[in-house]
Amino acid sequence: MQLKSERIERKDMLRVLVVDDEPLCREALSTLLEERADIAEHDVACDGVDALNKLSQSNYDVLLLDITMPELSGLEVVDRLQETRERLPTIIFITAHTEHAIAAFDRHALDYIVKPFVPDRVNEAIDRATQVSAASRTAALMDALAELRSVERSGPRRIAVKTQNQIMLVDPTEIFAVVADGNYVLLHRKNGSSMVRDSISSVAEKLEPYGFVRIHRSVLVNSSHVEHFSPLFSGEYSLTMRGGQRFTVSRTYKKNLRLFAGLGIGSESF
Repeated sequence: MQLKSERIERKDMLRVLVVDDEPLCREALSTLLEERADIAEHDVACDGVDALNKLSQSNYDVLLLDITMPELSGLEVVDRLQETRERLPTIIFITAHTEHAIAAFDRHALDYIVKPFVPDRVNEAIDRATQVSAASRTAALMDALAELRSVERSGPRRIAVKTQNQIMLVDPTEIFAVVADGNYVLLHRKNGSSMVRDSISSVAEKLEPYGFVRIHRSVLVNSSHVEHFSPLFSGEYSLTMRGGQRFTVSRTYKKNLRLFAGLGIGSESF
């Protein structure tokens, strides 16, 4: 089946769908889109499955699509769209790291934005969506998909966690927090915890590429699991995870709150 991207003329108002499993990233991008005069409306999807449901019900001109998500990755979303639609929206990929993926984007002239977001870069990518021809966008996407799938497959999906009796292979996306306990750290997952003999500083360095942020001298959290945070009278912050777990962000590490979304929205004091 030959695919045709929807043609977007600059004079047209755009309909945009943001697809990202990180709540703070969705909020940051939504706020940015609301400031643009050429966006007629925008919607958000919390994962690939939610995105496909929304795409089956509505048409969008632009898709801001996170590559790394649970259940369905951004590339798998594109694969599903190829199977079910003759026309694709313009796709702007979102990536948190992986220099190999960025090299592939650059090589094929695909639009992308990197977390943490820089507003000018997001606006530039959306502006380009109104300028590049439909044929060029489609050709670039089709040429790049094979390389991007290869990059995704070659990336480390799991990390080795050495406990007292065994070495476990754990998907880092399943870990929502790491808490120091004396000479050990506890890796907290939805279905249980693992105790590992290591320092919190060493673990922080190893898990930084996977989106883990230090919020306390004894606590790391996975940014993709953060739901919201709010200031306390003490000058600290209370941080709430998706499952309802709460942690305190100490004054020493509150500057790291910027790493969750990359943008301060609604308040200069952020």
